[in-house]
Amino acid sequence: MTIILHSMAEVRAWRTAVASAGPIGFVPTMGALHAGHLSLIALARQRAATTIASIFVNPLQFGPAEDLDRYPRPIVQDIALLEAAGTDALFLPEVAELYREGASTFVVEEAVSTPLCGATRPGHFRGVTTIVLKLFNIVQPDFAAFGQKDAQQCAVIERMVRDLNLPVEIVRGAIVREADGLALSSRNRYLSTQQRRAAPAIQASLQAARAAFDAGERRASALAAIGRSVLQREPAITLDYWEVCHPGTLQSLDNVGSDGAMLAVAACLGSTRLIDNLLVPPGL
Repeated sequence: MTIILHSMAEVRAWRTAVASAGPIGFVPTMGALHAGHLSLIALARQRAATTIASIFVNPLQFGPAEDLDRYPRPIVQDIALLEAAGTDALFLPEVAELYREGASTFVVEEAVSTPLCGATRPGHFRGVTTIVLKLFNIVQPDFAAFGQKDAQQCAVIERMVRDLNLPVEIVRGAIVREADGLALSSRNRYLSTQQRRAAPAIQASLQAARAAFDAGERRASALAAIGRSVLQREPAITLDYWEVCHPGTLQSLDNVGSDGAMLAVAACLGSTRLIDNLLVPPGL
């Protein structure tokens, strides 16, 4: 049975009680769980003696015109999924538990957070790093699992952990996809029937560029042009960005070199913004 903890004090008491059992694995989420989240729970359970998840829709990482108010919160369903997955504990705090009135201290990463989503969602990663550091301080896990679908988020958190000397190992879980290639996301439930039919073009654009890479193309501009051309054929999709960047620094590339590259895309279907990525060479 999954123990539900609502306060920092409850989490810290729980952690003290289970510390002697062995490593603690942590999966932070915003809820609206799907198979991608559950794959991270499974990854944590493989590596840890005890696994804890959190569900917190973090207001600090939403912009003024974004979907904070309508972000899905099916908490009863989420708890059932976590229990079925064998999660030992769930941290389920209210906003006031984590953000005191007048809070004025934030965490800002200034390199890997600036391109891609950082350029189009100002302040987003400040919200991510601030809440993740708070959660790490409360839970004190040995490692934490994040999904590769949010590759820039992974990179930002890894940099924060490195730069602030945090004793937490960051583990990335593979992207989980629908049968037609669409990366699983809590926001997929916003899509209309027509938008859902169009959405696999995002992954198709990445695969088209990967095919060109496999055929020998190394110019980043050419690979990006191929990917963009696939999306331009789908009128339901509005492109935010389609970039070829270094897999570590996330800086734009002129040519794909020995370090490989990450092909990264963000696109909107109506008001729903989806992201996806692919590493080349495959398996990098």
